[in-house]
Amino acid sequence: MIDQTRLPGEEVYPVFRTYAEVALAIRSMVVRGAPAIGVAAAMGIARGMLDSPARDLPGAEKDFSRISEVIASTRPTAVNLFWAIDRMTRVFRGLVADTMPLDSIRSRLVDEALAIQSEDIANNRRMGAYGQDLMPASGTILTHCNAGALATAGYGTALGVIRAAVENGKRVRVIADETRPFLQGARLTAWELWKDNIDVHVIADNMAGSFMRQGLIDVVIVGADRIARNGDVANKIGTYSVAVLAREHGIPFYVAAPVATVDLEIATGSDIPIEQRDPNEVTHFQGVPIVPSEVTAFNPAFDVTPHQYVTAIITDRGIARPPFEQSLSLVVGG
Repeated sequence: MIDQTRLPGEEVYPVFRTYAEVALAIRSMVVRGAPAIGVAAAMGIARGMLDSPARDLPGAEKDFSRISEVIASTRPTAVNLFWAIDRMTRVFRGLVADTMPLDSIRSRLVDEALAIQSEDIANNRRMGAYGQDLMPASGTILTHCNAGALATAGYGTALGVIRAAVENGKRVRVIADETRPFLQGARLTAWELWKDNIDVHVIADNMAGSFMRQGLIDVVIVGADRIARNGDVANKIGTYSVAVLAREHGIPFYVAAPVATVDLEIATGSDIPIEQRDPNEVTHFQGVPIVPSEVTAFNPAFDVTPHQYVTAIITDRGIARPPFEQSLSLVVGG
């Protein structure tokens, strides 16, 4: 997997050979972005079962449970992680129920993980096709964090919509919030779009409102890590502020995410667990302290944008519009 912690300075592709290494890669944000986390989780489980020393089905069940628990403990907010684990679990249990040979079970788990990867890319392209219709023929798009190929198996969610718009001849410019404290916008979104020759500029997070007031933003599009049944959206910290500003200035605010990111079991955003990360990510920059040593910091990784600030949610099965409780149920139901 590409090491996202070293971009844009170094483009490095480390190889992860155990499920524990995959889990650490997810936890340390070497791989990040809800869909990419889901794909990595599935591959980590498959890798772990390939290495399992189990010689019978009870032993394999014990190893599968242990591996899944380790993977599940990495990031609490991104629902795609748990969706992928559940999908791999259903496949595993079905094969065990059929008393399949262990070698066949291991092989099928690898096939399922690779299927999740290829399906994610196809889903992103469908999302892009739906969403590009909502983008202006020409204008400026603001995005927050990174919801591109790096955050998925390929093509991207929010950036996939932008890519599809460009592929359809639309003349758009992208402004990427830097996205403190991990700088996913400055480091990753800008790098991706630059590699694709898409016009991109970076602004500090606290500049978005000023740019909107000057009429320099036409539309906002972001990704999501979990979407509640009522349409509340958990995304990278700072998304809520952007959504409020967009509403104040009459700018459409779109969310692009696969149906796997929609969690119909959660009624509202207040039920979504919010990951708390190391305060050093705020108090230090590349290991250098930028805050007095006596001062601590808060570092929630995500915030929740209430559904009333969301214009529409673009999924791989169509576009959901308010009231989201109805539209999301229809979209997820397929």
